[in-house]
Amino acid sequence: QIELVESGGELVQFGGSLRLSCVASGTFDVINDMSWYRQAPGKQRELVARFNSDNSTKYSESVKGRFTISRDNMKRAVYLQMSNLKPEDTAAYYCNADFTVKGLTGWDFYDIWGQGTQVTVSS
Repeated sequence: QIELVESGGELVQFGGSLRLSCVASGTFDVINDMSWYRQAPGKQRELVARFNSDNSTKYSESVKGRFTISRDNMKRAVYLQMSNLKPEDTAAYYCNADFTVKGLTGWDFYDIWGQGTQVTVSS
């Protein structure tokens, strides 16, 4: 069973910084794209940042220049460094990753979500 576990969310003041971590466990052959999403109360879940398997990255316009996504394939981890935090960044942050697993008859693909970690920015 493949799992993603996030950590690092907490209460932080306006303008502060946080680093979120997400570690994958289980049996798989390849981790493809790794992403961070967030969902604020009453809003839809939105993509924050993505680290693609070709090492390219993508950010939402609202976090460009403030957040940085990185990954460590040896540690099976993806990170989100958040700086200059604003109250509108308050949300549950979710890690998401695509995995490739070699099965008996071919390759299987899995899209896995973590349980989320809460980030709250006070004004």
